[in-house]
Amino acid sequence: MRFLTAGESHGPQLTTIIEGLPSNLELTKDDIDPWLAKRQGGYGRGRRMVIERDEANIVSGVRAGRTTGAPVTFVIENRDWRNWTEIMSPLPGGEPRKKALTAARPGHADLPGGIKYRLRDLRDVLERASARETASRVAVGAVGLKLLSDLGVEGVGHVVSLGGIESTVPFEWSRVAEVEDSELRCLDLEASGRMIERIDAAKKDGDTLGGVVEVRFRGLPVGLGSHVHWDRKLDGRIAAAVMGIQAIKGVEIGLGFEAARRPGSAVHDPIFLRERGYERDSNGAGGLEGGMTNGEDLVVRAAMKPIATLMKPLPTVDVATREAADAARERSDTTAVPAASVIVQCAVAWVLADAMLEKFGGDSMEELRERVASAHAFARAY
Repeated sequence: MRFLTAGESHGPQLTTIIEGLPSNLELTKDDIDPWLAKRQGGYGRGRRMVIERDEANIVSGVRAGRTTGAPVTFVIENRDWRNWTEIMSPLPGGEPRKKALTAARPGHADLPGGIKYRLRDLRDVLERASARETASRVAVGAVGLKLLSDLGVEGVGHVVSLGGIESTVPFEWSRVAEVEDSELRCLDLEASGRMIERIDAAKKDGDTLGGVVEVRFRGLPVGLGSHVHWDRKLDGRIAAAVMGIQAIKGVEIGLGFEAARRPGSAVHDPIFLRERGYERDSNGAGGLEGGMTNGEDLVVRAAMKPIATLMKPLPTVDVATREAADAARERSDTTAVPAASVIVQCAVAWVLADAMLEKFGGDSMEELRERVASAHAFARAY
């Protein structure tokens, strides 16, 4: 499968085309819109989330609530477009300057993008580099989550660290509903209270906060991905998808960097043959060995840096005057870490859905279900 997104932060809409979905996957906007709402929520979000009410309007590839096997297209309208119609117009002549951005923001794509594409108004960079684009990828991931759910795979994303405050509550699948009900998508209520205080203080200071999110998936068959070529290893593909999310600066699987500090005896997971097949009592590998799923829960963590648009701007240079200036200010979140847990979950879900179709093939969901069920049975009997 593959997908393509288009659109700017303040343009009329975001457009997404998905190619390669099997037929007969039950799909409506009700499978996508709740995920778009989750992306918009979370403590610390800014005014843009008040303006937008993201909805996915499906315009091709779905008929009578099911996919047909043709490319699926959906559109997410930008309500804020009405305030930017003149500024973002594609028509030539009279390029508006009242919203021109020339004071490059440290940490954003502004300066390298302006130099690369030889653009003087850095808004031409900002508009596509903006994390507004992640709404499209959440919609894509929601389709991936729907496909995985139909194959018996469950996923969740939650916050494990925000503003330097760590959650100390271990994850349990029985507590997924608590994640969904939490403003911060964090299981540690005591830590959540301190995180909210940290967010409020940062907002008052005109600053921003980053953090770490974790996503988990269970029910995956053994053997997604492959060890035979570097670009088929599932861990590499997951890392690429997650690192492609705006503001993500690090990815780890299982123990991740912690594995480098331990001896091998405290890292690798002993294998036991039991009634249900091969099992482990630990999961340091995070569900991946040799670039392939091993039947255990997939565990992926991502580090998100603080958002680069600060209300108390950092020093920079104005590319029009080449003089010292304060960085430009656009509307910004104090933190988007809770939203990142949703975005990362959706990004990983898409990679897993693609790996499912890569391994099992099938032009319809009926074929895919049969083949996945057969793979689970074989792994238990092996």
